[in-house]
This record gives sequence, structure tokens and C-alpha cells, in this order.
Amino acid sequence: MSLFSGTISTLENALNYSSAKQKVISQNIANVDTPNYKAKDVSFKAALDQAVGQSIPTNRSDNRHYVFTKSLDPSISIMNKKSVSYNENGNSVDIDQEMSDLAKNQIYYNALTERISGKFSTLQNVIRGGK
Repeated sequence: MSLFSGTISTLENALNYSSAKQKVISQNIANVDTPNYKAKDVSFKAALDQAVGQSIPTNRSDNRHYVFTKSLDPSISIMNKKSVSYNENGNSVDIDQEMSDLAKNQIYYNALTERISGKFSTLQNVIRGGK
């Protein structure tokens, strides 16, 4: 029997993803005027595969069902953004998009920290015997 049912580890993985996303966005914003800098992004698929692969056991009752396996690469992958337009100096950072992504990531991070704080508060309440 698992004490936390994988919830805290899933929230931890989500916080790691959000932290990596924050670093990449910060690098993009810092290099907005750097000639030939290519904007980067964090691969959500790799982070999702890592979180899902660790927390959802599946059984196949038919050969036509999808096979869910754990991700072989536990790290979050950072890659260059695709389908972007380049400035005249070869830079591909769109400052408006980056600021929007920054705000969205901050809201996501705050929601995750509130959720994990709630989990720990519940555990603390149980340990104290509901007092």
C-alpha cells in the first residue's frame, strides 16, 4: 500500500516541469536582442510521459489497446521552438509571446504549490489526530 498514492510525486514532477519552463522563458527574454539566438521551449510530452509513466498502471485486455510504458529518459527535454518567425537579425524570440508564457507558467506554478501545500496540510492534520 502506497502512503501517498503517487500524488505528491506527480506534483513534484509538475513542479520540476514548471521550474524548467521558467528557466527557459527567462533565457529567451534575456536574449531577446541577441543576434541569431533561437528561442527554446520545454517539451511537455516528455514531462507528461514521465508523470504518467510513473503514476498510472494499466492492463491490456485486448491486443488493439495502446501500451503505456514508462519514459526511458526521465529528464525534461529543451528544444528550439518550431514554426517561428525570425527578426531581421536572425533572432526568433517573440517578447509578447514569452511574457504571456511567463504569466501562464506563474499561474500554473502557484496552483501546484497550493495543491502540494494542501496535501501536506492534510497529512499534518492526520498526524495531529484532527486537532
